[in-house]
Amino acid sequence: MVPEFVFNEFKKALQANGIEDTTKLRFEEPKNPEFGDYATSIALILSKELRKNPREIAYSIVEKLNFDNNLVEKVTIDGPGFINLKLTNYFYAQELERIYKTGEEFGKTNLGKGLRANVEYVSANPTGLLHLGHGRNACIGDSIANLYSWMGYDVTREYYFNNAGKQMTNLARSIYARYRQLLGETQFPFPEDGYFGDYIKDIAQELIEKYGNSLVPETSENLEICKKFGEEWCFDKIRKTLAKLKIFHDIFFNEDSLYRDKKIDEVVAIFREKGLAYEKDGALWLALTKLGLNEDRVIVKSTGEPTYRLPDIVYHREKFLRGYDLIIDIFGADHIATVPDVLAGIRALGYDDKRVKVVIHQFVTLMENGVQVKMSKRSGRSYTLDELIEEVGPDVVRFFFLMRSVSSHLEFDLNLAREHSEKNPVFYLQYAYARICSIFDTARDRDIEFDENTPTECLNLPQEINLIKLQRLFPEIIETSALKFEPQILADYLYDVAKAFHTFYHDCRIIGSPEPILSARFKLARVTQWILKNGLTILGVSAPERM
Repeated sequence: MVPEFVFNEFKKALQANGIEDTTKLRFEEPKNPEFGDYATSIALILSKELRKNPREIAYSIVEKLNFDNNLVEKVTIDGPGFINLKLTNYFYAQELERIYKTGEEFGKTNLGKGLRANVEYVSANPTGLLHLGHGRNACIGDSIANLYSWMGYDVTREYYFNNAGKQMTNLARSIYARYRQLLGETQFPFPEDGYFGDYIKDIAQELIEKYGNSLVPETSENLEICKKFGEEWCFDKIRKTLAKLKIFHDIFFNEDSLYRDKKIDEVVAIFREKGLAYEKDGALWLALTKLGLNEDRVIVKSTGEPTYRLPDIVYHREKFLRGYDLIIDIFGADHIATVPDVLAGIRALGYDDKRVKVVIHQFVTLMENGVQVKMSKRSGRSYTLDELIEEVGPDVVRFFFLMRSVSSHLEFDLNLAREHSEKNPVFYLQYAYARICSIFDTARDRDIEFDENTPTECLNLPQEINLIKLQRLFPEIIETSALKFEPQILADYLYDVAKAFHTFYHDCRIIGSPEPILSARFKLARVTQWILKNGLTILGVSAPERM
């Protein structure tokens, strides 16, 4: 995060050299800290345009710079024409003062003030228990919602409750078959495309406890009872599992409302009016080729049942009608093929599909001793999200699901997850936070007070300055993580902060230091405490005061 005064001074220097277009001015942090805090290659970029040697351009820029010596220690030219800049320790001390005065909400911005965002995540069908893929989706979505809240957006967290269609019919028939089998009809046929998980037997057993054998014979009414009972059973389990991860939604949108309220029919009528829907082979097709895609798609089968593309388009129309400025969808990689079709349908209905941001996350593989694990040792079945939470704890589950890029396949290392030491990145962060809390507890117990008005210019050790450099990045990290839809960026940053603090704590005494160093270091520790707690909270991970 380049200080504004640096950027402005370079712009003035460029303009003094007759260069009015300063849009190409960029800064980056040199890989070698010996070169300073920031570097710009603007001289190399301009050399072709100005037909001059880049070092000559660099010198002409540098001689026009007029920095306050209290803030900038030196400006150098290196290599073919890179301009490097090193800020003073005084500048960083002032940055610590600024952050400390901002208080516990340091990192919050008004970027989204007055804007409404809808984040849809999880949205698992109520036909079974949550698996690991659902868990990654849930943690990514909830953290993205938190990030946008921190940027000032009015965020709605939404779950698309897909309780219509063939999968619900299959659920009903699966439950009914197990129900009859548990009643003693062991040869009662189980549907080929049914749900084979043992949880179906659990549902059927509870059905017997409530209804006895009154659901015999098989009728449409009895199947409807099974469907409703199974849907409620599964969704109750889903909500309880999510609650363990501190994940709660504001809205549960029922898919069947799109049919009940004739919204599906409305959209089909609009497509027909626009000449985008046509019948072929008894089915209704959407003319996606007219919308720039490679092939048309069936949106209503010959049986009269809509394909999933149609209700998805209608559902997104409903989000636009509710007035959201930003619509964020969190999907697994298995949804990637349908996204262009849904966005094209949205465009065809007259909405700006650029306001829809689709985040596709990759799959999860559970690993133990370097080998993929498919079955739970406790249950002998495929791992459920519940079992993983029970085994390693909700904090570890959330952090591990977030500590790799969303677009990367995630290998969840059970050995590392079970570690209750600083080898585990979750505990490493929590140890740093708890250590800071213990510093303030000790100071309170010893009646040690620090003066908030004490200047911090006395902080000049590399361990102190490096920590301040990281602290001032926090707002930018939140913004970048949100705009890129990558909570991993925040997770990596927090690890760097914890590492820098551990180094500072080891090398620099706080309690026992003389004034003004004592008070200045207390401020440094307090800001670190705020950042770690706020960052962990955004990721949905607890910040324990003692460990």
